[in-house]
Amino acid sequence: MDFRQLKHFLTLTEALHFGRASELCHVSPSTLSRSIRQLEEALDAPLFERDNRHVALTRQGLILQRYARETLEQWEALRHTLAAEATQLTGEISIYCSVTASYSFLYELLSAFRSRHPGIELKLHTGDPADSMARVLAGDDDMAITPRPRVPPPSLAFKSLTRSPLVFIAPFTKPGAAMNWVPDTPESPTPAQWKGVPMILSEAGLSRDYADTWFKALGITPRIYAQVAGHEAIVSMVGLGFGIGVVPKIVLDNSPLAERVRILAVKPELPHYDVGLCVLNRRLKSPLTQALWDEVSERTSTTSP
Repeated sequence: MDFRQLKHFLTLTEALHFGRASELCHVSPSTLSRSIRQLEEALDAPLFERDNRHVALTRQGLILQRYARETLEQWEALRHTLAAEATQLTGEISIYCSVTASYSFLYELLSAFRSRHPGIELKLHTGDPADSMARVLAGDDDMAITPRPRVPPPSLAFKSLTRSPLVFIAPFTKPGAAMNWVPDTPESPTPAQWKGVPMILSEAGLSRDYADTWFKALGITPRIYAQVAGHEAIVSMVGLGFGIGVVPKIVLDNSPLAERVRILAVKPELPHYDVGLCVLNRRLKSPLTQALWDEVSERTSTTSP
């Protein structure tokens, strides 16, 4: 069966740019345009709104996007189910994670897997960990390295890779620097100490939820200096002296700017950050996804402050 048109379509839904999508599909822009036009003619519906500057999915395009993903997933599962058990697994798995996770976990996670399954191509997308679970739920990626939420969605399976404390970090005080907003006794926090502290926090996600809960328990609303996508940028901004941040210690341990900040011994401590691999339960029907899932051993180790 020929699923090239559906693959061309899905690539364009992710790139939203005919030039980039044609490069990813290894076809000419005219071939890609012809594939999309043939799909639109066959379905008698517009799939994209496009002009000289923008490409966007229509409502009908969103419906086909869901169908195309499910169809290709089912075809891939059927193809491998019907193949002989000894046949080498081939295909593609996409993984989403933060920059820190990419060099903290991926080598150990994937090195043995690549040796056992050289026919499986791995695609890596990096970004804000707050987006990871949504990308897996939406079908944008097969798996993600993500913090475990307080209440995981029932459609997701989760395996823990490590546990790391969430810590408050402050810049190292330089001689003559005016940083009198850094609390003198963080181990005994008071509203007066913290109400004027410029905070640099994640825009969303579990670390932001825990930080907001901590300040609520203290009885104040934090003074937000900046809201940042990604913990790595928080370390940078704190190191530059813009405020105090909240990050998983594993991010700090792997940051090239770790020497420019210090951990505040804040009490009460924030909850630990449970980082692991997540996947849609239905995706585990794919032999490729199941092979990588089986490679992962659940861990309960903790990164100490």
